[in-house]
Amino acid sequence: MFESPLIPPVHDAARLLTNIVGLVERTRARELPVVFVQHCGGKGHPLEEGIPQWQVHPAVRPMPGELVIQKRFCDSFYKTDLHELLQARSVRELIIAGIQTEFCVDTACRRACSLGYEVTLVEDAHSTWNNRSLKAEQIIRHHNETLEQQFVALAKSEALFNPVPAGRVAHR
Repeated sequence: MFESPLIPPVHDAARLLTNIVGLVERTRARELPVVFVQHCGGKGHPLEEGIPQWQVHPAVRPMPGELVIQKRFCDSFYKTDLHELLQARSVRELIIAGIQTEFCVDTACRRACSLGYEVTLVEDAHSTWNNRSLKAEQIIRHHNETLEQQFVALAKSEALFNPVPAGRVAHR
C-alpha cells in the first residue's frame, strides 16, 4: 500500500509509515500485543492474496507470535476470529491505525466500539486517497471528527507509549 505498481501512493505515505513504525516499536517495547489485520482481495484485486503488494510492509513486519488476521471485507471482525482471539487474551482496549480511512479504519472503529472495546484511533496514523469529491486530508479530518463524537478517543502517534520504558528496545 506504500509502494506498488498497481496502487498509487496513499496520502502522506512517508509520514504515515513513520508514525506506524514508531507506534509498533513502542507497543512491542512495552510488551503489549500487536495485531495485524490484512485485507485479502480476490483474484485480480490490487491486494490479491500472495502477490508482492499484499505483503505487510517490511518496516512493520509481524514478529513471531503476533496475530495476523486476514479479512475479505472492510469489517475486521466479520467472518474472522479477531473478536474471539482478543477475548481469549482479555484485550479490552484497541489502538487502531492503518489504511483506508473511510472503509477499513472507519468500520473497525465502529465495530470494535459496538463489541464493547475501548477504542483509540491514532489520528495521524491512518490514511486514504483522494476521491472524486474530497481530498484525502479532508476525508481523514472528517473521519477523525465524526468517529470522535461517539466511537473513539483520538490520540497522536507520538503521544502513545512515550517514552519507551528504560532498558526496553523494540526488536524487528
